Amino acid sequence: MSNAIPCMWMRGGTSKGGFFLASDLPSDSALRDEVLLKVMGSPDPRQIDGMGGADPLTSKVAVVKPSVREDADVDYLFLQVYVDQALVSDAQNCGNMLAAVAPFAIERGLVHADADETLVRIFMENTGQVTQARVATPRGQVSYQGDARIDGVPGSAAAIPLTFMDTAGSSCGSLLPTGNTVDIIEGVEVTLIDNGMPVVVLNAADFDITGQETRDELEQNEVLKARLEVIRLKAGPLMNLGDVTHKSVPKMSLVSAPTRGGSLSTRTFIPHRCHASIGVLGAVSVATAAMLPGSPAAKVADLTPSHSTQCEVEHPIGSMTVILESEGGHVTSAAILRTARKLFDGQVFV
Repeated sequence: MSNAIPCMWMRGGTSKGGFFLASDLPSDSALRDEVLLKVMGSPDPRQIDGMGGADPLTSKVAVVKPSVREDADVDYLFLQVYVDQALVSDAQNCGNMLAAVAPFAIERGLVHADADETLVRIFMENTGQVTQARVATPRGQVSYQGDARIDGVPGSAAAIPLTFMDTAGSSCGSLLPTGNTVDIIEGVEVTLIDNGMPVVVLNAADFDITGQETRDELEQNEVLKARLEVIRLKAGPLMNLGDVTHKSVPKMSLVSAPTRGGSLSTRTFIPHRCHASIGVLGAVSVATAAMLPGSPAAKVADLTPSHSTQCEVEHPIGSMTVILESEGGHVTSAAILRTARKLFDGQVFV
């Protein structure tokens, strides 16, 4: 007989996946990963024998448990389950799935709901940082209904504001792991940056593209993808990430001038497929790069840095607003608005 595991499937931002209590999964990471590969149906391009949606954005897992930290209510471990490889990675965070962690924690009774709104402090195990999420809880119950809209998700839902503190260098040790705003790799100017997500920021024009191409057009551009991978593999050690051949970081974000009234335009590879939009923490890192004079992002951005800077990051299906607070020219916090929805609650079988 198949083994049943309690699971809640949720959309968080522009991603979706399985949410598990840590106590419901094997404590041994190798056994846990084996279970999750079966849950998603990997490796298989269609993930036909599992719950995955044949796309990195729908093959994600959040593992949540009560926190023993004084500054957090719950701990959140993000796991990227590869679609066509037998690989589960904890090398990165996911700010979109993060948006559903707080409502999940309340639904599972890990956090007591207050009237009207509940603040949940989340320790992100992947990167060692704490973020704050605010969830609508009228009459002490999570509400997913609301007027907030985010690009990439149809309709509207309750707003879940996320505030990130002290995310600089979360994976690489410092905001700019090489100490430089601009480095040269393979003859291309890049900014190697980590403000919650390790990202290599590059000017799209340096690759003979406009930066306004569709996701499909970019995924079919084998020359572009090959050049990006060569740069990514060289960037990994420079960013203190080591050999990134089998890692999902750093992300590769091609930037260009905005065309829809935003601050700058992006096309991001995560790392081998073009993102349908852009990740939350990826957007924070790119927006931070746009604040650095001389960087590829700053050169194309329509942005005037100030104490509180609103950076509208355009992506293939819309835009994402990042609000950066800075002091003395250094970004101190970032806030972003996301939404989430519970899709089903029950059991998955392996």
